[in-house]
Amino acid sequence: MKLTILGGGGFRVPLVYGALLGDHAEGRVTHVTLHDLDAGRLTAVARVLAEQAAGRPDAPQVTATTDLDEAIRGADFIFSAIRVGGLEGRAADERVALAEGVLGQETVGAGGIAYGLRTVPVAVDIARRVARLAPEAWVINFTNPAGLVTEAMSRHLGDRVIGICDSPVALGRRMARLLGAAPDRAWIDYAGLNHLGWVRGLHIGGRDELPRLLADPVLLGSFEEGRLFGAEWLRSLGAVPNEYLHYYYFNREAVRAYQQAEQTRGAFLREQQDRFYAETANPATPALQAWNRTRAEREATYMAENREAAGAGEREVSDLEPGGYEQVALALMRAIARDERTTLILDVRNRRTLSVLDADAVVEVPCLVDANGAHPVSVTPLPYHAVGLVTAVKAVDREVLAAAESGSRATAVKAFALHPLVDSVSVARRLVDAYTKEHPGLGYLRGAGPAPR
Repeated sequence: MKLTILGGGGFRVPLVYGALLGDHAEGRVTHVTLHDLDAGRLTAVARVLAEQAAGRPDAPQVTATTDLDEAIRGADFIFSAIRVGGLEGRAADERVALAEGVLGQETVGAGGIAYGLRTVPVAVDIARRVARLAPEAWVINFTNPAGLVTEAMSRHLGDRVIGICDSPVALGRRMARLLGAAPDRAWIDYAGLNHLGWVRGLHIGGRDELPRLLADPVLLGSFEEGRLFGAEWLRSLGAVPNEYLHYYYFNREAVRAYQQAEQTRGAFLREQQDRFYAETANPATPALQAWNRTRAEREATYMAENREAAGAGEREVSDLEPGGYEQVALALMRAIARDERTTLILDVRNRRTLSVLDADAVVEVPCLVDANGAHPVSVTPLPYHAVGLVTAVKAVDREVLAAAESGSRATAVKAFALHPLVDSVSVARRLVDAYTKEHPGLGYLRGAGPAPR
């Protein structure tokens, strides 16, 4: 079975390959094709994978290419983890937004919209190529903003594109372990959009244990989301939000923390990864060792500003371990390729799952996965406070998709202005002007021609 990784020169690729090394069953991935526009990055990551595979005669074969059509052709699964504009683009997204006093995070608020406007045209081009060159392939999308990009691709690939995210998995794992249960034995009642969802129930042995967690201040204070949001707020909600909702519930504190930080997250990652790629350009450098060291630093500093603003302290050691999105991706591929039925929280088309959204809206909910793909299951209806956020953000997604298709500056302004974390139409207009100045790829919003395809 052939797996193609788009964004194959990206830093997280060794996590996926490491997960594949542990799979010895019939029908496993035997060939991995890495695609990236940067040949140097491909070389660096290929070195890491070669060191991972050392001494393993059955390790999947790895090839690398800068030719997108070559990478897609013949693939059974395509893992999309591209970053349009690179980390330089992410740092610019953050910088522009913070200068206007609004959030620049890569998937939330102004930064997420800017990233989406850059990424959607490229993702749509990929989807069209897949439909033409590998119509039987399944696309697993991890490209951010994951829900938005998955929805854009689904317009061309239907249900053969599935979005994944490690945040709900990590949250459910933390909560289950806290309550003394194996994560794979718990049913998580989770619903929302990507980076905008809530755990409303945690069922273990047929019993919902979430009320027990919410009633115990010691338990609530012993895991990341409990410290991040505070016991009082979680009890008020009657649910445990995805960590990204900290940007909504404590927006003023988050923006202040990011403004006061020595550098933005994107700038930090850009410098960190530049060092990694520079190190591994030296053939004498142990590439896997350099990658492990860099990954550990990356994970330890994840959402550091939010934790500092909330007084949440350092991340737990268990949260720094691998086993997030790469395990979700592997479980998803196994379920489809081998009909090994499983339940995963995924980003898929809504159908009738959340009644407040239309059938084609991509949502993040538990799904039953089998050889025919991912099927969203019924979930408890969202409370009104969640409905408000979900429908508002989905409306923004739709405006981003419309702007990317039409090249309309007015539609792009509307996307920014409608977001709950952008507080003025005037700010939205200035953001569009600033982002189009920063990013050549957004020239289509200046009347410089249609979005690139």
